[in-house]
Amino acid sequence: MRGFGYFEEGKAGRVSDFRLWRRIFSLCRVKRISIGVSILLSLLATGATVLQPKLIQHAIDSCMATGGGAERLDGLMDAALLYGLASALAFAAGFGQVVAMEYVGQSVMHQLRSRLYQHLLSLDLAFFHAHPAGRLVTRLTNDIQNMNDMFSLVMVTLFNDLLKLVGILAALYLLNVRLALLMTVFLPISLLLTQFFSRIARDGFRAIRSQLAVLNAFLSEVLSAVGVLQIYGREADSLVRFRQLNSIYLERNLSLIRRFGTFMPLTEVLSSLAMALILWHGGGEALQQRLTLGELTAFLAYMRLFFQPMQEIARKYSVVQSALASAERIFELLDISSSIIAPTHPLHLDSGRIRGDIRFEQVSFAYQQEEDSEGQPQAHEESKAVLHDISLHIQAGETLAITGPTGAGKSTLVSLLVRFYDPTAGRILLDGHDLREFAPQLLRRKIGLVLQDPLIEPDSLLANIRQDTGLTRSHVYQLLVRTGLDVFAAKLPQGLDTRIGEGGLDLSAGEKQLVAFARVLCRDPAVLILDEATSSVDSEAEQLLEQALRNGFTGRTLLVIAHRLSTVRQADRIAVFHQGRLAELGSHAELLARQGLYADLIAADLRQHSA
Repeated sequence: MRGFGYFEEGKAGRVSDFRLWRRIFSLCRVKRISIGVSILLSLLATGATVLQPKLIQHAIDSCMATGGGAERLDGLMDAALLYGLASALAFAAGFGQVVAMEYVGQSVMHQLRSRLYQHLLSLDLAFFHAHPAGRLVTRLTNDIQNMNDMFSLVMVTLFNDLLKLVGILAALYLLNVRLALLMTVFLPISLLLTQFFSRIARDGFRAIRSQLAVLNAFLSEVLSAVGVLQIYGREADSLVRFRQLNSIYLERNLSLIRRFGTFMPLTEVLSSLAMALILWHGGGEALQQRLTLGELTAFLAYMRLFFQPMQEIARKYSVVQSALASAERIFELLDISSSIIAPTHPLHLDSGRIRGDIRFEQVSFAYQQEEDSEGQPQAHEESKAVLHDISLHIQAGETLAITGPTGAGKSTLVSLLVRFYDPTAGRILLDGHDLREFAPQLLRRKIGLVLQDPLIEPDSLLANIRQDTGLTRSHVYQLLVRTGLDVFAAKLPQGLDTRIGEGGLDLSAGEKQLVAFARVLCRDPAVLILDEATSSVDSEAEQLLEQALRNGFTGRTLLVIAHRLSTVRQADRIAVFHQGRLAELGSHAELLARQGLYADLIAADLRQHSA
């Protein structure tokens, strides 16, 4: 457990990458009305905020310095009322702008998450073989969340902050050019400090997220195998490892807190120094009657407002960089296309005319290399080739058993037949047509596959069996009766309505196989493949499966992959694979008579059962 399936690439996003920004903003086009409303509300909120110090100046210079007592009170009341209205307008507009941008951000992330998940489902198994599952989960979780943070924490207020900076800077120069020029001296220092902090904060955020991913992956791995830990008494070792990972996570958080703890006081000191300088110089200007007290007060208020968005921009700069790095990884994934290409004009599959005649013509296959920790494909190795020059003809309606040692290429052969992969050499024909002439989705509906560990969805037995076939309850029940599987359904507490899977009835391995087999029969396939389907079932479930095959699949092409040689003896022919090659082919009696690999496997099987 070194990487726990998570890889944090070393590249960080660049704020100046306009190509990425274009793709991000293209996601927002469908919400342009909400974005337009948000911009208008932001302008209103900024205008109301910038107006407030000006109202203070008016109250001091126009209401308090001139006129009689009653007139001053009336003027102050009007100024206070206007100030309250400006504050209320700034609050209402700011609230509306936040809600509008949050709606845009959440909608865009929902759209992107769904689009990414749909795209992953469309990719071929070769892609998943070459890319660790942990990294793909990270794309759908951590990277999407990073982009969501940018929309919810940054885009909601970043436009406000930039607009406020421009508005306040303009107000300062309009109010007093000399003081504004003096304050501008502090801008380069503030920008350099902000840039420096954003760089170290970015590294801190990335280190935290990387360690959190490692910690989460460790917890997921341990909790999914807690029984194994308890059997072997590894709880103490697991606790030590968890404490190590948790301590690293704590230290990285504390390190970032120390950086924030240094930056925030520095900006406050810088702001206070600027305020002190303006107060000293502006106070002297006021004493010499070259500046009114109201102007000085308003100027100091604007300066206080000016340094607040500077701090906010510094905090959010690192979030933007992290989000851009995530966006780049997400868009790279979206740009990957499946190697299993559907034909432009596919052949239409008609179950009435599919005979199930299968022919492998000089088929070879090699898996793609997995990526290393840097996300780069490893160098090609000849050992990755798992099938070599396979030529095999399976007649329509024939039962062919495929056996051989582990790693001989049996399951790979099946994966090629259902177009999980395409051969690297040669071709596979179904009823005389190359598999690449059929649409993959339709092909897989007519070639039924029952795996050793079938997927059971947390739903009723009826829903698990019929899935998307559209069959009625009565049709499903008739199919179960015809194949003899109604005996299995009758034993469940609520029959077809029994909830199975997570949160429901826990089925045995044999019962899961019966569900998977009934599910395949609902699709009425022309070819059925059993990939180690009976390797872990009890004798009762195996008898039910054999009965269902006799009653529901007579006269159709059947491929049975099995290690248990008792399962393959009844096949019409047996194909024995060894080291990716077709070593032997014939009936049970013929292969025994040859005294070759099949005979050796039979002898080993007998010794194992007699031991």
